[in-house]
This record gives sequence, structure tokens and C-alpha cells, in this order.
Amino acid sequence: MPIILATENVDEHVAMRDAYVDTLLELAGQDERILALDADLMLAMGVQRFAIQFPERAINCGVQEANMFGVAAGLSVVGFIPFAHTFACFASRRACDQIFMSCAYARLNVKVIGSDPGITAALNGGTHMPFEDLGIMRGIPGMTVIEPTDSVMVRDIVRQVARLYGVHYIRLARRFAVKVYEEGSTFSIGQAVTLRDGRDLTIIATGFCVAEALAAARRLESRGISARVLNMFTLKPIDQEAIVATAEETGAIVTAENHNILNGLGSAVAEVVGEHLPVPIERVGVRDEFGEVGPVSYLKERFGLTADHILAAAERVLKRKH
Repeated sequence: MPIILATENVDEHVAMRDAYVDTLLELAGQDERILALDADLMLAMGVQRFAIQFPERAINCGVQEANMFGVAAGLSVVGFIPFAHTFACFASRRACDQIFMSCAYARLNVKVIGSDPGITAALNGGTHMPFEDLGIMRGIPGMTVIEPTDSVMVRDIVRQVARLYGVHYIRLARRFAVKVYEEGSTFSIGQAVTLRDGRDLTIIATGFCVAEALAAARRLESRGISARVLNMFTLKPIDQEAIVATAEETGAIVTAENHNILNGLGSAVAEVVGEHLPVPIERVGVRDEFGEVGPVSYLKERFGLTADHILAAAERVLKRKH
């Protein structure tokens, strides 16, 4: 599968939510089983465009997220492919039991879209800021957990999960991402993407932290330090082979995620390394805190999710390595 890296990591012109809805419209035009469900956030997510074009296949379940996933489960039983969206805090915390029992335990075909993860909830504040959703979702048996990096990846991943049977959780920022891939790129779910090679350490990142990791790697290079960068966009099933290989070849790892360092990417990587090839690890992420109100630029600094913080973690892990 071809992966074409962007020549510049600049802000995209297409919002992630628009890439999602555009792809859903494309799929619905090809397959009458595709449905869009929402919990009174159609305007916020842009799903009203789907409702206008396919009114008979769009269901606004209202502010009742748990019920929405029960509805999605029922629709799956009779052969539909429901894409059910709400904010990630509600998809994970509020509707966990319905997703677990009605969808995953029943081995159905439901696509869970959780938007505004982590600090991207921004002005909606701490109540809407899930730092634990990856941990919740990866703890559900049979669940596939994916965090697309930019709009190019959103399109490819949505097309893929529409074809794949099972319960998938797509952790999706609604607004503009930093461009990492060029149009035409395709991805293998469960397989990390090597964005930069390096010999001294590896930075494993997901979500918007991928762009921050690339920025940190460029700065490390100016200091004579060679940093490999992996985009671990699939948290479950995680790419164990890539993690073990990079532990063996570089001997030190930094993880970076828009999530609690507990139970997310950092924990998942540490589990693999601890079982197979222990090396020093530093985890960049939220340090077991609740969220707060603020713009994303402020919250990145507040919770330590910038290239500067990744750079500092790289320096710490190299000291431990040596």
C-alpha cells in the first residue's frame, strides 16, 4: 500500500469532520447499508449534510448516547452498517456498557466515532475532555481502536472500516489537523508507519502528537541526534513487531499522545517492551489529571503535549540509555 509523506507539515485546508462526512457520503452512494447515527451533534460534526442527501439513512437519536449505541446494535443485527457519532467523552465513559454488551459482546458490526478527544475538546472544558477513552476502548475484547492523523488518513480508514466486520472505535478530532500525508496514501490497520528513520531513539506518537514528534525529531537532528518517528495510529491491535524492532535497533523510546499516560499509547507500548525487550521509555501525555477550559494552543502547553516536551523527554531517555 502506498504511503506518500507530505513535503511540509502545515495546517490542512480540510477539517477532519468534513473528510469523515465526505467519505461517508461517498460510501452511502455505493452501499445502501451505510447509516449515520448521531446524538444531537449533527450540526457540530457536519453530519447534517448526510441527512440532507440520505434522510432515510440518517438518525438523530437525541441527547441519549447510550440508547444510540443500542439502536446501532439493532440496526447491525438486521444487516445495516451503522456509523454512530458523539463526542469521545460520551462514546467512551457514558455509553461504555452499551458498546461493551450490545455491540462488542454480541459480536456485531458497529462503527463508533468519538470526536474531540483529549484537549481538542478545548472550550467545552474538562467535562467533555476524555483523557481515558483509549484505555476504556482498548479494554473491550475484539475492539479495534484507531486514531487517524490527518484528513487523508481519515478518508482511507473510514473506507476500510466500512468493509471490515466488527466494532471499531475511531478517535477523531473535528477540526483542522497538520498535514502528514499526501492524497493517495493508504494504510494498513494495525501496522505503524515509519515517518523518519533514526538510530539513537524512537518517538512513537499518535493523533496530533505525530506532527509534534516530527518537529521534535528535526530539532534533535540539528543537535546531532538521530530520532526515528513512528505513527502508531492503531492502538489496538498494536504493532508489536514494529515496537520490538525499534526497541532493539534504537534502544530507547519516547511515546507521545493526547491522552492520559495511563492506559493509552504509552502503556500499550510499555506492555510490549516489558514483555519482549525492556528498554528505557519516557511517556509524554497527560499526567493523570482532569481537563480544563482553554484553546488548544494553551492546553498543549498546560498538559505538556508540545514538541518541546517531546524533546525534553528524548533528552531524558537518552541519558537513561547511556
